[in-house]
Amino acid sequence: MPVYQVSPKPKQSFFSNLSVTTNLILINLVVFILATILIASKAVSIEFIAIKPSNILAGKYLWTFITSMFMHAGFFHLFANMFSLFFVGSLLERIIGRRRYFSFYLIAGLFAGLIFVLSALIFPSDFNTYAVGASGALFGIVGVLVFLTPNLPVYIMFIPIPIKMKYAAPGILVVLWLISSLSGGSIPIGNTAHLGGLLAGIVYGIYLKNKFPNKIRRISKIFQ
Repeated sequence: MPVYQVSPKPKQSFFSNLSVTTNLILINLVVFILATILIASKAVSIEFIAIKPSNILAGKYLWTFITSMFMHAGFFHLFANMFSLFFVGSLLERIIGRRRYFSFYLIAGLFAGLIFVLSALIFPSDFNTYAVGASGALFGIVGVLVFLTPNLPVYIMFIPIPIKMKYAAPGILVVLWLISSLSGGSIPIGNTAHLGGLLAGIVYGIYLKNKFPNKIRRISKIFQ
């Protein structure tokens, strides 16, 4: 009688059983709590966490491209971003898969930070401005969904009427830009970082649409 050896299934950690989106939310929450405590106790400076164009262009604190993506300016900022990430992030993760989604999330966030830094050369007022938040990566996700689920009805901000994704994405960007302009800059909004993330999402969305036209067509029909 032949004997078959059955290899035991590798043990999976608690976090590996969670979605990438859930893990990202947990990471953002933990980083926010730890960074807030460390900054309040003066154990570390905001320079070590937030991205600042003058620092980056001087070749300093380059790791803030990463740390700034997982830090937020306050609880409301954190809540708004994580609430949005839970919905749009979970959707994109289900569509393109865990690995593609995680890789793109990081790339979109990094590109958003890069655009923020480079734009400071055009807008000197941002040269010594700190920026934190997941908004850049979030706009990247939305940018991809514009091409994958263009007719998906979504709710934005406090508008009680659903708006199609293809209109909601640029609409949010314009509204935030107007809020920032009308407030005279008193409401700090990283508009250039948002634009950078959205552009990254648009590029990746076009790539996926051209590479998998039939799949994207079916997905668009499902989510409408």
